[in-house]
Amino acid sequence: MSPKTAAPPDTALVLVAIARDQRDLEIARLLGWYRIPLKSAPKVISVDYLALYQTGAFRPEDRWQIRWIAPILGHELTTRVELLRDQPDHPRALEEYFKLQLGPLQELPNPILADSWKRITFFYTTYGRVRTAAVLADLPVHDEERAVLWQSLRERALKANEYQAAELPQIPVDPAILALFSGGFLSQKSD
Repeated sequence: MSPKTAAPPDTALVLVAIARDQRDLEIARLLGWYRIPLKSAPKVISVDYLALYQTGAFRPEDRWQIRWIAPILGHELTTRVELLRDQPDHPRALEEYFKLQLGPLQELPNPILADSWKRITFFYTTYGRVRTAAVLADLPVHDEERAVLWQSLRERALKANEYQAAELPQIPVDPAILALFSGGFLSQKSD
């Protein structure tokens, strides 16, 4: 965290996710987003921060650790091919993905090392835990703090506009008509 940025509250919700390789990290850093397949997404993605666990695909000095965290600014549902246009023939190109919009990546003062944990899936923690953790095993929430975490996650899930994986009908509508319904703020997307 830079000295100008106020530290988040210890109760801020954090989703720990995987940066599979340097490309995933660069997408988060330069383009400001992270992708999660809908079919394997955690139940609640409306959290405050995303912490990125770097796998064994990174250089030896950067692997098996969390070095970066970013605020989550929002999310949308899209397809993999819309996110990664250079991979139109990928086997999962047409599958649905959450695109988490991220604020700037912030480097932790001390990376959180894997220690004996090498493989993880998504899990939730708090910013307070991220701030004080030395190893990944320090991140899971226990005891009375766990009840507070799950209550916060339940509240977020109820308040959030969660997406359904339903097929939307293709109805051609003139953009001028849509603009009337949106107060004139609709802009046409150029392909």
